[in-house]
Amino acid sequence: MVARRQPDVRLRRIYESPGEDGLRVLVDRLWPRGIRREGAAIDAWLQNLAPSTALRRWFGHDPARWAAFRRRYLEELAAQSAQLEQLREAARQRPLTLLYAARDPEHHHALVLREAILGAAAPAAPGRRPGKTPPRGSVKVRP
Repeated sequence: MVARRQPDVRLRRIYESPGEDGLRVLVDRLWPRGIRREGAAIDAWLQNLAPSTALRRWFGHDPARWAAFRRRYLEELAAQSAQLEQLREAARQRPLTLLYAARDPEHHHALVLREAILGAAAPAAPGRRPGKTPPRGSVKVRP
């Protein structure tokens, strides 16, 4: 039996210079200010994995709301199980770097997304069974 490799999921601000990042995926809903699309050095932009606009605005990067934000965002991610699994598989093949623009290194959505990709139990959305949601698009990345 062949042992499956653990996913390698890294985090990096989009404003930092690329390094040994492997697959670079921007996971913000809005394009980061001051970054030119031509020079962004990303392989994919997965807007639908970012928090909803309503949740992002409610959170406002307020550390006092972090626990509630984390819970609500995990509930939103439950509807994206197919894309999370695709990213998990990609991270088993080569490093996966989630790119984000937030300034706070301890309170941003990419931390929660990384946790979900690595397999931490995300609560199922109301009325849905985990793993039974139809895919809402596939991850399209350059080889």
